Amino acid sequence: MYIKKVEEIYSEEDLKTLKGEYFDDGWIHELIDEDCDIFDNDGKFILSFRKNKIKNTKIGFDNYKKLVGSSRGRGPSAGPIDPTSIYWKKRELTNTKGFSTGYKVNGKPSKMRVNNLVYSTPVGYFDKLNGSLGKNLPCRLTSFTKQHMNEYNAGLPFIQEIAKYYQEIRPLEYNKQNWRSDCKPDFKIPETPFSTITINRNFRTALHKDAGDYGGIACLSVLEEGQFNGGMFLLPRYGLGINMRQGDLLIADVHQYHANTELWTTPEQDEYNKNNCESFSHVNKEVGIGGSEKDYSRLSFVCYLREKMINC
Repeated sequence: MYIKKVEEIYSEEDLKTLKGEYFDDGWIHELIDEDCDIFDNDGKFILSFRKNKIKNTKIGFDNYKKLVGSSRGRGPSAGPIDPTSIYWKKRELTNTKGFSTGYKVNGKPSKMRVNNLVYSTPVGYFDKLNGSLGKNLPCRLTSFTKQHMNEYNAGLPFIQEIAKYYQEIRPLEYNKQNWRSDCKPDFKIPETPFSTITINRNFRTALHKDAGDYGGIACLSVLEEGQFNGGMFLLPRYGLGINMRQGDLLIADVHQYHANTELWTTPEQDEYNKNNCESFSHVNKEVGIGGSEKDYSRLSFVCYLREKMINC
């Protein structure tokens, strides 16, 4: 393992102008594929990466693959609207700007603005929601969690293993989050400092910062079925690309701008995946959910504590 300080390559202001855009491998000045801790020149924590650290991968994949749903509300992370994509070409778009758009319903413009349809689901607990589409919701288990409680509980050893290594590797940040989550024990995932897990499938995120979390530090891991390339986790401010694969653990400051590179396959990998990937074979690819056209699955997990959970 190595410890390193890195310099800023691109400013926050420069990156802000690119929010919602896709980033490619050309932004990677240093590829990280081994254990390391990285800080900026002032000593501020950026990330800790541990290769192949998580062992409860089968438990995690077999259970949490059933909790993966779609969303049109992922903001800039969902990337720029492509009117020619399978999903959008079936709709009459209105006032499309960057990563959001309106569209007509029964010939009339909808009041909603939405983002690209992607596989992204919050699991665990969510804080109070006021006034969204006329709905007022209390602090609660998310809908996908309630619908799949058996799988949620069965997969917890995977999440709890992430939390165990989080405590071992970054005890200061862990203890800060754990103390806060202990203030509302009915809304925390057992034996973790987390309230919520966002599960993504084959989701190439565009440039964004996470919001709504407490402390700015999240734990990320990846589970896989099949063969593929790419999907690097980028921190373009420092030119860092992290090769996150099966069972890797990344603890990172997600209040930094970040994104993922494109996922891609070779013809040989496509043939392998066609014959060996069954977990999402039932998916209707004509719906046009981003990533659904692929047979492989890259499930990414973002584990964090929601800031407003303290008000529950």
